[in-house]
Amino acid sequence: MNGPILEVEHLVKEFPGGRRGEVVRAVDDVSFAVAEGEVLGLVGESGSGKSTTARCVMRLIEPTSGRITFEGNDLMDASRSRLKRLRRGMQMVFQDPYSSLDPRMRIEDVIAEGMVVHGTVRGAEARRARVAELLELVGLRQDHLRRRPSDFSGGERQRIGIARALAVDPRLLVCDEPVASLDVSIQAQILNLFKRLQRDLGLTIIFIAHDLATVRHLCDRVAVMSNGAIHEIGTREQIYSAPTSDYTRSLLAAMPVPDPEVERRKAAARRARLEPAGSAGEAGGGDAPTDGGGPTAADPRPSLPVSASGGAG
Repeated sequence: MNGPILEVEHLVKEFPGGRRGEVVRAVDDVSFAVAEGEVLGLVGESGSGKSTTARCVMRLIEPTSGRITFEGNDLMDASRSRLKRLRRGMQMVFQDPYSSLDPRMRIEDVIAEGMVVHGTVRGAEARRARVAELLELVGLRQDHLRRRPSDFSGGERQRIGIARALAVDPRLLVCDEPVASLDVSIQAQILNLFKRLQRDLGLTIIFIAHDLATVRHLCDRVAVMSNGAIHEIGTREQIYSAPTSDYTRSLLAAMPVPDPEVERRKAAARRARLEPAGSAGEAGGGDAPTDGGGPTAADPRPSLPVSASGGAG
């Protein structure tokens, strides 16, 4: 394994809570490193802080504290002009392929915009040729150049978003749930595309997802997040075969299995774990209530910490 291309140390992001100066700590002391050529999965339920972490890494939002180093460059101290130069090496693929593309622009201009901003390809004809190459790379046709985003399906728009990210030849891709809004069959196609691009281009990828099933065949290592913190990080084999965190085990138990009988057994086992002792014969007998204030087996940490000082609750 190569040395780290990205290092994140003690990252914290707080947002104002709107009441008596309280703050919500959305990212709580997160640290991880990504080796060159590695695919790191960042997995957690909605609200776990994974997308906020990604936006802090890209400096799309300003971290409250911590240190972010990309190829030896401290992103926290980078000036606006230096950050612009560094961003050529680190690009983002967004979750929503509909809102992330300007509906007024033709696809040629959408993909070529980064080349113009960073001056990587000079001349309209050279840029058009490069855009055509990128379209073919992501599985689209050259005659799509003059069309607008509204002419494409969700999966095709996400391919355009990937081509746009690749236009400036980045070394790192940060992918924020890029298949979450797509149909299951299209998800598989896009995941296979990422796998091929990583292999052929030697990309380093941070791939964010809300379930472990999505990243199982793509990622080399997986970090599991909940309530702003990383619960567990390890190789794919460690996470899927021998998880050490109760929260990771609960996510694995929630993974769908294409066998109805297996799913019924899993559901029965979950109910048995959730039912308090002696409740089997009680009227109504079903799942234990989930609106209590304390942590559960599926969520071993308390709710997002809220405090007047901004520290962990």
